[in-house]
Amino acid sequence: MNTTKLELTAEEVILSRHSVRKYQRDVTIPDAEWNEILELAFSAPSSWNLQHWRFLVVKEQANKDKLLPITYNQQQTSDASVVVIVLGDLQANLVAPDVYGQAKPEIRDMMIGQINGAYENNPQIARDEAIRNASLAAMQLMLAAKAKGYDSVPMGGYNAEALIKELNIPERYIPVMVLPIGKAQVEGRATDRLPINHQVIQESF
Repeated sequence: MNTTKLELTAEEVILSRHSVRKYQRDVTIPDAEWNEILELAFSAPSSWNLQHWRFLVVKEQANKDKLLPITYNQQQTSDASVVVIVLGDLQANLVAPDVYGQAKPEIRDMMIGQINGAYENNPQIARDEAIRNASLAAMQLMLAAKAKGYDSVPMGGYNAEALIKELNIPERYIPVMVLPIGKAQVEGRATDRLPINHQVIQESF
């Protein structure tokens, strides 16, 4: 039997990724493959390179089942191989010394000063950056999963307060989305897209 895995081009990955809501139950993503997916996702860009995302990964069936009522009984939460709670870091500025620890002192001091200046007494910036950059990583996670043969669905339908309580999420982090990943039982379908000339504004309104 020929088990050679066909590699998809970037274009094929993008165009074949669709939201999947029905998954094969009891499929395990091997740890090595899952780590490869995470490494690809973590190469996403971020403001000041602060990598504002945290992925709270839920694999145990009992724990996925606890999330089912929190996601309003959307069955993919229970059936998918992995459920990733994508979190945004509201205090991402605190990791700046680690991010710039190897930089020249003048660069390090300039960047840390700039970052702390932006965050100081400005919770709106912290929230905007947390959501914006975690969303970039989430999109890259979905594409990385698809490149490895897995499907996903980004979910905004959940009880955030109950999610925070159930998973003991610290106040530092804001839930951005719930993201089941696994093997499709029913393939996702392509959805209509508005035309480019509707979506793109040239130069100015």
